[in-house]
Order: sequence, then C-alpha cells, then structure tokens
Amino acid sequence: MAVERMLRTPEAEQLLELTRELVDKELAPRAARDEEEGVFPRDLFRTLGAAGLLGLPYGEEHGGGGQPYEVYLQVVEELARGWLAVGLGVSVHTLSCYPLAAFGTDAQRAEHLPAMLGGDRLGAYCLSEASSGSDAAALTTRAGRDGDGYTVNGAKAWITHGGEADHYTLFARTGGPGADGISCFHVPAGVPGLSASAPERKMGMNSSTTAGVLFDGVRLGADARIGEEGKGFGIALASLDSGRLGIAACAVGVAQAALDTALAYSRERHQFGSAIGDFQGVGFMLADMATMIAASRELYLAAARRRDAGRDFTEQAAMAKLMATDTAMRVTTDAVQVLGGYGYTRDFPVERHMREAKVLQIVEGTNQVQRLVISRHLARRSRA
Repeated sequence: MAVERMLRTPEAEQLLELTRELVDKELAPRAARDEEEGVFPRDLFRTLGAAGLLGLPYGEEHGGGGQPYEVYLQVVEELARGWLAVGLGVSVHTLSCYPLAAFGTDAQRAEHLPAMLGGDRLGAYCLSEASSGSDAAALTTRAGRDGDGYTVNGAKAWITHGGEADHYTLFARTGGPGADGISCFHVPAGVPGLSASAPERKMGMNSSTTAGVLFDGVRLGADARIGEEGKGFGIALASLDSGRLGIAACAVGVAQAALDTALAYSRERHQFGSAIGDFQGVGFMLADMATMIAASRELYLAAARRRDAGRDFTEQAAMAKLMATDTAMRVTTDAVQVLGGYGYTRDFPVERHMREAKVLQIVEGTNQVQRLVISRHLARRSRA
C-alpha cells in the first residue's frame, strides 16, 4: 500500500519511487526463500549502494546523498516493508558510518567514507558484549597502548553483519572503568587477530547474520581511533540516538507489510456470505492497526525533523523506537489473527513478520531502556 508522506523535494520523491521499485522487484520476491535458507543478501547491499541508497544522510563531498534524515528514514521504512533483513542492514550500516562521519578527521573521512557510503564496504557496529548489553559502559574489550598504536583484546556479542562486514566500528576500553575510559575505533575486516564466531540461531531474521566478533591481539595504528581517547562513550550514545530512529522506521515498515497482507486477505476471504473485513470484529482490528502505524510513522518523522534542525532529539528517538516497535509487535500479531490458520503457516508472510517484529523491541536498546531514557528526561524537566 502506498503511503502518502510530506516530502521536501522532487529528488526525495524520486528516491522513494526508486526504493519502492527495488523493493517490489528485487527484495520482496526473494525474502521468504532466502530467509528460509538463511542466505545473506550481500548482492542486494551492493545494488543499493550503486543506486545511492547506502549513504543518504551523509555529505555529498564524500559520496553520500546529502539527504535529510527525514527522507533517509522513509527509504529505510520502504526497504523494511519488503525485507527487514535489508532494511535493518542499511540502518546498521548507516549507524556504523556515523562516528567516522561526525567525529573523524578530514583525513579519515577522505580515506574511508567514499567506499563506505558507495556500497563497496558494508559495516558493523561493535558495542554490545555478552555481559554488558544494556549497561554498555561496563564493556571489557580493551585497546591497550602499544607503541604509537593499540592492541585490542576482547569479544563483542550480537553483532549484526558479524563475519560479513568489511569494517567494524569498535568501542573498546582504553582507560579505567566507567564511561570515561572508552574510545572508538575504525577496524577494517581482515586484520590479523579479527574473527567471528558461528552465527546465532535466531527466531527470525535468518538472512541477517548475527555473530560474536573476536579481537585477539588485533594491532591498530593511532589513526584508527575516531575522536579523542576516552570520549568514545559519548560517540556511542550520539550514534544510538540516530540508530533508534532507523529501528523505528524498520518497525513501521514491517507493520505496514503485515497490515497490507491482512487487509488484502480480509477482502478476499469470505465467510457467511461476506468478506471478513466487513465484519466489525475484523474491520475494527484493521482500523486500530492502521492508526497505530500512522501514529508511529509521524512520531519517527517528527524526531527526524528535530535532528535535521540540529535540536536535541534523544527523548524523541526513544519515544519513536518504543512506540514503533511495540506497534510492530501488536500489528503483526493481529495480522496473524486476521488470517486465522493461514496466518500461522509459512504460505503467508505474516508469521515471518511476527517473528521479525520481536527483535525490534530488543535491538538498539531494549524498550525497557527506552522507557528509562524517557522517564529520566521527564524527571529532569520536572526538577528544572
């Protein structure tokens, strides 16, 4: 179903039309089969890069699209509507590019960003560890000083594109305990000592590889560090604010796909002489689904406009991620219900959407963490 949105420029409209065409012709026809077989769609990321869709919110001087975040997120939503593994993959790749684009030196940006934004390299974001998921400041991977560079030892967990990525944005401890002892690094794949564990066996998103990434004596030069030493945790938090909006857009895309299927089925399926969508019990369910999707979309777009205007959007990003992913979980569950027994089979995509929606309530900070972020902002305003 085409969704009307406020677009800023004809160029933005053309980008969305191009994205919809790629989704309908390249992504959606492959999604079910490749998810069943666990195929990582690396070729599609190259296709998206060639189409200019892997670097949309970054500057044109380094090969990006120079588009507002508001436009970029709508592209992510469309990609997730066709195949969440691809939409989320684009969001994670964009997240992995942010520290270098925002905090890197001119020399670092000139060296790395063109390939990262042009589709030649796919990125991963290495923050989480097995014992420091939501408590990211407790990470233990260490980058110790070694001459004029660093030697990295440790392990990261739950890394999207782990073992498939061409570069890793790494957060590692260079100082003492706590947030002030963390630094950020750009790590190319293939450096000695870098490896990935076997991919996780997941409920859904089988085409999106999730694996541990191991650092065993990985040697990095001083020019691999992004930003000042000990300032990496602030970089991580700034990155996650933007990344949460990407997850919100993905969630809206998945929910929209589930609603589209449920709506079409409700018009085709007849019982007692009428289309089931004409019965109030089903019609009202569809109405609620559409309303929650529309509200979630407007929330992430409003947060994106704050970001584009240079205003603080941490609280709004948490709200958008919270509402959109909870909406995706409810909408996909209701879509399965609308289809009845067929919804529980793999002959229709809604069971896959339901399995996929669950992970969106977990990644980029669980929804419990989002509530914590929001409540702290409320308390801060109340004290002020």
